[in-house]
Amino acid sequence: MSKCRDYAEVTQLRATEPGAVAKAWQERTTRPTTRGDGRLMIVAADHPARGALGVGPRPTAMNSRTDLLDRLRAALAVPGVDGVLASSDILDDLVLLGALEDKVAFSSFNRGGLAGASFELDDRMTGATAASTAAARMNGGKMLCRIALDDPGTVSTLTACAQAIDDLAAHGLIAMLEPFMSSRVDGKVRNDLSPDAVIKSVHIGQGLGSTSAYTWMKLPVVPEMDRVMEATTLPTLLLGGDPADPDEAFASWEKALALPSVRGLVVGRTLLYPNDDDVSGAVATAVKMVR
Repeated sequence: MSKCRDYAEVTQLRATEPGAVAKAWQERTTRPTTRGDGRLMIVAADHPARGALGVGPRPTAMNSRTDLLDRLRAALAVPGVDGVLASSDILDDLVLLGALEDKVAFSSFNRGGLAGASFELDDRMTGATAASTAAARMNGGKMLCRIALDDPGTVSTLTACAQAIDDLAAHGLIAMLEPFMSSRVDGKVRNDLSPDAVIKSVHIGQGLGSTSAYTWMKLPVVPEMDRVMEATTLPTLLLGGDPADPDEAFASWEKALALPSVRGLVVGRTLLYPNDDDVSGAVATAVKMVR
C-alpha cells in the first residue's frame, strides 16, 4: 500500500477504507527494539489522549493534530531516532503517512486518568491492548502507574498495569512502566520527584505482574540519579517531562545517560515543542547524547 501524501488523504482513507489501517501495519517494515549499540532514542506523543494539551506556558500547544504530526514526522526523520511512543490514533496516522518504516513503535495503554479529573488516579486501560500491539507487530506497550497512597483509585491502576505486563509478556513484548509516587496538592495531582519517592515507585512498579522478564522502566531524571538507578536491574529509559528550562533538562539527561543501566531517552514535549520551534535541532541534540 502506498503511503498517504497529506492529511486530507489520511481522512479520505479512514472514511472510505478503514481496513487500510491494519493493512498498513502489516505491510510496514519492522525492526527489533535494540540493535547496534543497544541505545534507544524514542519520541513520545501520548499526552493528548489524556487531555493534557499544554506545553510549558502554552496551555493549548497540542490542540492541532496536524501540527503535532508535522512535528513528529520531523523528529522521526532525524538520523538516530529509533521510533515513537504514542496513543493508537496518532500511531495509525503515522503508519498511514509512511513515517514508521524501520522504526520502533510502542503503544500507550492507560489513558483513562484524564488530566484534572476527579478520577485521574484511577487510570484504567482505555487505549491499546497487548493483543492489538502484537497484531500490529509493535515492540511493546507503555503504562503510566501513578501511586497515591491516599487515593483508592490507585489499586485499580496497579491491577490494570499488572495484567497488562502479563499480557505483553505472553506475546513476548516489552512492558514499559512509568511509575510515580503521586498525591493531590490543592486539588491537582502532583508527582513526587524526590529521589527517595522515585526509588519507592520503582520498587512498587517492578514488582507488578507475574514476571519481570519483559518489563522496562521509564523514569524521570531527578537529583541523585545514580542512587535511584541502584533500585533496579531493569533496562531503563529516561523521560523528559515538561521542564521549565530546556537547557537544564538537556544537561541533566546527559549526566544520567552515562549510568550503566540507562538505555536511552523517551522524550516528547521538550523536543516536539522547543522554545525556538526547531524540532529537528532539538531532537538532533538529544540523539547526540544518546549515541
